[in-house]
Amino acid sequence: MQKKIPTRKCVGCGEMKEKKELIRIIKTPEGEILVDTTGKANGRGAYICSNAECFRKAVRNKGLERSLKSSIPADVLERIEKELG
Repeated sequence: MQKKIPTRKCVGCGEMKEKKELIRIIKTPEGEILVDTTGKANGRGAYICSNAECFRKAVRNKGLERSLKSSIPADVLERIEKELG
């Protein structure tokens, strides 16, 4: 029996990919928005491809804000974009 591989949808391009290929961005219970490097942090998560184009697309189409159910300040978006490289 083959082990099930968890997949998630990128909020930028909308493609389904393996969870480990995507980067998780979370909104903590305190309302802070950050990149979850472990993939296990507590909070509401949104998944995004590891390229900057998908991140820009997610910002443009408000996919990130929709997934996290909150508006995201511009300085936070810039910080996340820098972290993604």
